[in-house]
Amino acid sequence: MFDVIAFDADDTLWHTEGLYSGVQDKFKQLLAPYSSAERVEEILHQTEMRNLAYYGYGIKGFALSLIEAAIALSEGRIAGPEIQRLIDLAKEMVTAEVRLLAHAQETVAMLAASYPLMVITKGDLFDQEAKIARSGLRPYFRYVEIVSDKTRDHYAAILAKYRLTPARFLMVGNSLRSDILPVVALGGRAVHIPYHITWAHEDAIPADGDRERYVELAHLGLLPALVKELGRA
Repeated sequence: MFDVIAFDADDTLWHTEGLYSGVQDKFKQLLAPYSSAERVEEILHQTEMRNLAYYGYGIKGFALSLIEAAIALSEGRIAGPEIQRLIDLAKEMVTAEVRLLAHAQETVAMLAASYPLMVITKGDLFDQEAKIARSGLRPYFRYVEIVSDKTRDHYAAILAKYRLTPARFLMVGNSLRSDILPVVALGGRAVHIPYHITWAHEDAIPADGDRERYVELAHLGLLPALVKELGRA
């Protein structure tokens, strides 16, 4: 039995990475007069990684990285209208429709009838709060935690805040680096549901011992049966 079941949000409950990749494709097209698609992708990734220390995760930081990378790739020749196009793309991302993943609605509703549910997501506070509200899933979650990152220390602080025992805490997410391995390291349980597109920054290789503490599922619809099975163990 679990005291709380927690979910990642982006690309676990609803589609997000496809939104970013779509904007990246438009960014490559915009920068085509200045550089090759491969070079644009390389410089953008380097800029994003460097800027995590300044802006953290989220659409606003991504937008600033787009602008910075555009200036670098064009050697300062990028024009005002092109910069405005990048700003417009960021605004479209902020207001984009929240598209739930298959089985998300029914799975969350089913589990909420028996367990306290929590959302743990990282990124910009305004953007994440708005997405959770637009998703229609907010009533099912007793707790919402929006954090700057998802490390072992961040999870430990959340468990301490709600006086949760790691062994009775279950985390569900698509990222081994952010959702699974930090929780497993604390002694918690986790369910990995891979998404078909994963940001390279979220890649991680689990140690052999870690694999015993989490289960991988093909989709969210399989989660209620697994929770029931784990509860009997």
